[in-house]
Amino acid sequence: MALKVDDISINTILGKGSSITGDLRINGFVRLDGDIDGNLETDGNVIIGDNARIRGDVKAKSVIISGIVVGNIIAQDGIKILSEAAVLGDVISRKVQIDDKATFNGKCISIKDEELFEKQSAQYLQSKAIKEKVVLS
Repeated sequence: MALKVDDISINTILGKGSSITGDLRINGFVRLDGDIDGNLETDGNVIIGDNARIRGDVKAKSVIISGIVVGNIIAQDGIKILSEAAVLGDVISRKVQIDDKATFNGKCISIKDEELFEKQSAQYLQSKAIKEKVVLS
């Protein structure tokens, strides 16, 4: 799966050895090689390098992972989990590709039809929010 980008320039980079604690909301294309302890949301594409470690949810246009993500990933255009990657969480996308030797432990929702994808992902997010509320109560 190739990344579909309108602008191929990377807007934000978190370098190797860097770390951030807290939720991030970023505009545009993001490259991560450091650690994030929090959620990441962008309207662009995300590349999670092999040195990156994310403990939180990722929401983007598309995501390519070669590092570790402990959290859910929602990417409308596509999710690609490379062979050296580990994803412990659910993935929701219109296209999902998981390479040989990749580690994936979670649920996968992959629906090509855009309208049905939007409906199913909204239902999934709503049910997840309800479950989290019940657990916290």
